[in-house]
Amino acid sequence: MSWNDFKIILRYVGSLLLIVSLLALVSIAVPLVFGEYEAIYAMLVTSVLAGIAGLGLKFIGKTEGEIQLTHAMAISSIAWLVIPLLGSIPYILIEGMSPLNSVFESTSGWTGTGLTMITAPSQLTHTIQFWRSLTQWIGGVGVIVLIISIITRPGTSMYHLYRAEGREEKIFPRIMTTVRMIWWIYFLLTILSILILLVAGMPLWDSINHGMTTISTGGFSVKDSSIASYDNPLIELALIPIMVMGAIPFLVHYKVLKGNVGAFFKDVQSRSLLILLFLGGGLLVAENFLSYGWWSEAFRYSMFQAVSGLTCTGLQTATIHTWAPNAKLIIILLMLIGGAAGSTAGGIKIVRAAAMFTGIGWWYRKLSLPHEVVVVQKFGDKVLSDDEMGAQLNEAAIISFLWVLFLFMGIFVMLHIAPPPYYVDDVIFEVVSAQSNVGLSTGITSPDMMWVGKLMLIFNMWIGRLEIIPIIVTFKVLLRRFG
Repeated sequence: MSWNDFKIILRYVGSLLLIVSLLALVSIAVPLVFGEYEAIYAMLVTSVLAGIAGLGLKFIGKTEGEIQLTHAMAISSIAWLVIPLLGSIPYILIEGMSPLNSVFESTSGWTGTGLTMITAPSQLTHTIQFWRSLTQWIGGVGVIVLIISIITRPGTSMYHLYRAEGREEKIFPRIMTTVRMIWWIYFLLTILSILILLVAGMPLWDSINHGMTTISTGGFSVKDSSIASYDNPLIELALIPIMVMGAIPFLVHYKVLKGNVGAFFKDVQSRSLLILLFLGGGLLVAENFLSYGWWSEAFRYSMFQAVSGLTCTGLQTATIHTWAPNAKLIIILLMLIGGAAGSTAGGIKIVRAAAMFTGIGWWYRKLSLPHEVVVVQKFGDKVLSDDEMGAQLNEAAIISFLWVLFLFMGIFVMLHIAPPPYYVDDVIFEVVSAQSNVGLSTGITSPDMMWVGKLMLIFNMWIGRLEIIPIIVTFKVLLRRFG
């Protein structure tokens, strides 16, 4: 990779940092409204530092070169490291958090994870409460997707950036039009989420923050015990469809908004999401029945956590640490699968799980039929040839293998630092929650956790947000350049 290639990468990372600068500047409206004038300084410092860094990188990266897919993956990998560093400044200056805890909180926010170093979110300033929610709301779709909607550059370069953010679907042939439509749909769903929560009885400020962090499947809360603090079944019921909306592809939302309601049931990911919710939720209710003693209690808490886990939202109504290992295992499997590709959810993604499940039948038929017979396979509304099905299955298998490999790395490290009374099932749960960008916790994640554990979970959150491949490509490029 030449110096000109690095200049292209630096130029676009600089543009992304300018977006962070703008977001910090806009957030000054919150301390002005709530009279938290000391927080204005912190947000200004964040805006100025991000702006200087962004302009500096754009100046160094002056070049007319076009983005290739390799560049885009490196831009995405580096940006998702640098942005949380700058995003941690308000936590340090306003709340006095340590640098590592602040970077952890910021990474959790931007990646839409929801694990937290803050033990009492209700005691935070309104400025920090909003900053946490805003980072998750922007991070739900992605900073890179935001900048694509602003930059009007023709050609394939913007699509490369779009793919590097972990997205493939197109609503329109032009990627710029697609991205802008995604943001319009996202804004509309956010407003709808806030209104639903208001009707359910949640206060206005809480509704704004939870509306943003739920539709983004982020899960940060302004309450100390997350949604459990309300102890309100109506609020919990209102949050379930919002979490599901966040885990559905934007392409499906677009079709439904255009009047094609049946598109939801025709989409293989949306159908699979509902099936998994019923199966996983049902198993969890049955598993927790003895613990709660009442079907109503078991149903209420188990179904909410099943939806929260599968959609990768991370809102919590139950003390999961006290659940039986089998119940935790069900949630772990749901978190691993995650939501739909093309949504705000994390995890391996339903489309890959569905491809591997479908691939089992396809592979069995190929074994049982003569070699020269071509076995076609229907996948959703598509009919795939042997080569197409094989390629889809290979991609799903490779991503899943790498996913599990990095999970084992995180589990190995966390097993060395998790204090009693946390056991293997708790550790696995915590690492899967981090890498799938969920945010449900057994209690291991805390300000008192050893620094190596915090760094490990930061790495898992980063890996999960970028779906691994861009990071591997970036390391390969850097090793080839400096090795």
